[in-house]
Amino acid sequence: MGETPMEDVIEIEQLLARYALGMTKDDVEAVMAVFTPDGSYSAFGDTYHLADFPALVAAAPKGVFLAGPPVLELDGDSGTGQQPLCFVEHKTHDMRIGWYTDSYRRTANGWRLHTRAMTFIRRSGDRDSGRRHDPNRPLPSS
Repeated sequence: MGETPMEDVIEIEQLLARYALGMTKDDVEAVMAVFTPDGSYSAFGDTYHLADFPALVAAAPKGVFLAGPPVLELDGDSGTGQQPLCFVEHKTHDMRIGWYTDSYRRTANGWRLHTRAMTFIRRSGDRDSGRRHDPNRPLPSS
């Protein structure tokens, strides 16, 4: 791990756990709280900014977000990381699997996600950022 302070690693792990639990509980405020004010989430061929999160979370399928420990590369007050995800939809138990690619910023309120991008692993083995034509997914406002 080199010289990365363990306090920073633990704080970011807790931040990412709050994201997964917020998504699992359908708690958009908890999800928004883990991002910087200028943060964004990318999937389905689009990038969504914080103002879009209420509509994005409302349209997202409901279920449990199971995220593994992240691999982090921190440098002072910023960093990057990747985290595996297994999402299980609550009605059918269908799964979506893949990983997040993140950037982090240390703020006055502690570490926050700055960007989060999802890469899905398909049954075919293909890896992509999602399908643009998902009819339930809102378009970004900007």
